[in-house]
Amino acid sequence: MLRERIEAFAARAFNLARRLDRGHEAAPDDRHGAIGLSRFRRTLAWHIARRPGGLVALAIQYGHMHTAMSAGYAARGRDSIHELLDIETARATADTLALHDDITHGVGISEPTARRAIHAAAQALTFAGSIRTHRQARDILGNPSLTVYDNPRAFLMRVYNRDRALCHRLDVTDAPRLDRCQPSCANIARTDQHADQLREHAQALEKQVSSEAIPDPLADRLVRRAEHLRALADRHEHDRIHLQEPRHE
Repeated sequence: MLRERIEAFAARAFNLARRLDRGHEAAPDDRHGAIGLSRFRRTLAWHIARRPGGLVALAIQYGHMHTAMSAGYAARGRDSIHELLDIETARATADTLALHDDITHGVGISEPTARRAIHAAAQALTFAGSIRTHRQARDILGNPSLTVYDNPRAFLMRVYNRDRALCHRLDVTDAPRLDRCQPSCANIARTDQHADQLREHAQALEKQVSSEAIPDPLADRLVRRAEHLRALADRHEHDRIHLQEPRHE
């Protein structure tokens, strides 16, 4: 019954995308055939790992995938979903640490953990390539120097240190709550790409204010938010460092 419902959902999503003229959002035909429970679970794990804080219901419920399911449903499953979550988190970490190539070619990085992020990115070369097994994933996730999490919704990444994390007050978990990122946290780092995204989002907010009939209090709030985002981007431009600092004659 579950397999049938998953296939029915996939067909409905495909037809809806076509009907709304959003063909680019329709899932393409797969040469491996039906989605099935196993592939559906892998897709679910991917979204929890890479969409912290709420693009799918479980991501909202659990905050960040690495804290998600160590018991209950995960422990009862024949192919425990927490192993899939570990693998997807390790892959997301590896993708985040791929910034080493960007830093090598002059991309700047700022905020308190900038140098830790550069160090972690350099180590990423040792596990470049695909992460296929749960053991490989645990080796990466168990390395405290590689605890780097990208948070595109907050326009930053986290080089995680539990003792310095502002996202934890009463929690006792060993992973960050990316849905609670604080701009003043000592764990954050920001790249040139994040700064560009800050400015783009600020521009979008200002465009919304100028093009829509919205109440003045909301408009003022959006304008202040845009100003704050631009200030963060300007601070990045002022404070950023590079893999090799320029020499001063």
